[in-house]
Amino acid sequence: MHVLILGGTTEARGLAELLAADARPDLRVTTSLAGRVAAPRLPPGQVRIGGFGGVDGLAAWLAEHRVDAVVDATHPFAHAMSFNAARAATAAGVPLLALRRPGWQPAEGDRWHEAGSLAEAAALLSGLGARIFLTTGRTGLAAFADLVDPWFLVRSVDPPQAPHPPRMEVLLDRGPFAVEGERALLRRHRIDIVVTKDSGGAATAPKLVAAREAGLPVVVVRRPPTPEGVPAVATPEAAADWIRSTPTAAH
Repeated sequence: MHVLILGGTTEARGLAELLAADARPDLRVTTSLAGRVAAPRLPPGQVRIGGFGGVDGLAAWLAEHRVDAVVDATHPFAHAMSFNAARAATAAGVPLLALRRPGWQPAEGDRWHEAGSLAEAAALLSGLGARIFLTTGRTGLAAFADLVDPWFLVRSVDPPQAPHPPRMEVLLDRGPFAVEGERALLRRHRIDIVVTKDSGGAATAPKLVAAREAGLPVVVVRRPPTPEGVPAVATPEAAADWIRSTPTAAH
């Protein structure tokens, strides 16, 4: 049985580790990474890096490599890849499962402002604060590039490229983060407002706790929709169970 994991997340790596622990001689696991991070944390099993060339390219890859099941464990905001995976899996006749960590939920004391996109998030910033902790990743900075007055602290794994806000300091770091560290960061940089995507998970959630304790507003970009008709689970364990129950296709 050949399983393709569309990866790049903690959940994808956890699933690959669970399947490797099964030590099934009939199970082959390939994890695909987009290649957007310079030094990704590699999971066990085979790894491929780079795109597939759209829906047709992915469908052809599934057929050529005799894939029996696909798990879309990409980032919750990698919506283009998720929709491509749904179309390609249907075209190739391969079962597809989405592995999605649950989104964050506001708690008592939170001052959340929801936005439907990065552009909406940028439009909300006026009047909320002048020193902004931006944690939406390095690829979406163009949405904030025209904001010349605020100062931004941008945290990302790799250095961002232009276009980006003119008044910006870059902090290169990778989660998981601790609440104590996030508290100190907000104080040290005199942050007024936090901007984040609803990525979910525990690795980057401490910034929300620190912002709540400090009484800071948080602009939260809502997740894009997921493809209709694709079953979804919330944990690597549930995804592993799905794979174990999925029959091998007759190639």
